[in-house]
Amino acid sequence: MRSIKQLAYPVAIAALAIAGPANAARPSTVQPMNCWGVVSAQLAQVEGGLGEHSSSQSSPRSGLGNVARLFYDLGFIEEPTLNDLGAFLASLDEYDDTVCPIQG
Repeated sequence: MRSIKQLAYPVAIAALAIAGPANAARPSTVQPMNCWGVVSAQLAQVEGGLGEHSSSQSSPRSGLGNVARLFYDLGFIEEPTLNDLGAFLASLDEYDDTVCPIQG
């Protein structure tokens, strides 16, 4: 009688073979996971720099994670992440050069 390990490998390979072509045919809608960094870098190039670091502001300050949570709670972004926050803010600014995901 075959062990579970001996049966697991062929089953895993078969599952990948079946699922692979179906997933490959679907266009990718996943954004890169670093939209905040991408958009910040793009804005810095367009503007010639960014504002002051948050440590120079008076306390208390919200922090980016809390801002993302607020925008999520208000329904502006799909997930409370810096990725979605960056993509959303890029859609609001006046520059065509700030966009995420990067469009070629």
